[in-house]
Amino acid sequence: MRAISPAAPRASGFTLVEAAVVVAIIGILAGVGIPSMSSWLVGRKAMAATGYYADGFAFARNQAISHNTASRLVLDDHPASGQLQWRVDLCYPSSDDLCDDASTGWSTPTAAAAGDPRGAQGDKSVVRSADGLPSSSAVALVVGPSGANAAYFTALGWVDTRISPQIARITLSPTAGGSVSFTPMAVSLTLAGVASRCDPGVAAPDRRRCPR
Repeated sequence: MRAISPAAPRASGFTLVEAAVVVAIIGILAGVGIPSMSSWLVGRKAMAATGYYADGFAFARNQAISHNTASRLVLDDHPASGQLQWRVDLCYPSSDDLCDDASTGWSTPTAAAAGDPRGAQGDKSVVRSADGLPSSSAVALVVGPSGANAAYFTALGWVDTRISPQIARITLSPTAGGSVSFTPMAVSLTLAGVASRCDPGVAAPDRRRCPR
């Protein structure tokens, strides 16, 4: 009786067709996943940016209250990111200086405010860089109302309504024509001087709405 030869073992590894299928699947997953991951990362950076501006408003308000004087938050261009960074100044009102937008008595990053009780050793302006903010090519920043670049606080921490226009809201949204998308978000400042993060896309009675 003739012996039956055992079947030849199947060669291990991928065939050319199998490898091509795997490469195609990886390409599809990458095409879907990478844009989604990019949008998620930019969205997280935008959320951190709202915190950056909210912290600026809170710091300016606290400076006014703790020094029992006027303060303001001013937005300036940041050359690297193309976004706006903030600076907080102090001013000591007097009969000759109302500490409004025309006053020359505000502190600067290198000099204390005119009338500071400690003179030249008094508090100077505090600047927080926008280095960590997402680029303006990915996130568009809109300050409202139009033409406003500062918010002024009284010694009680309220917004100084004598000055207009001044910042009421900072909105961050995807740059038009950009490659990423995320839900727009904002920081809103109330007349009481309190800043909060909110959703500019919803209305009352949704608790996420912007207060003004």
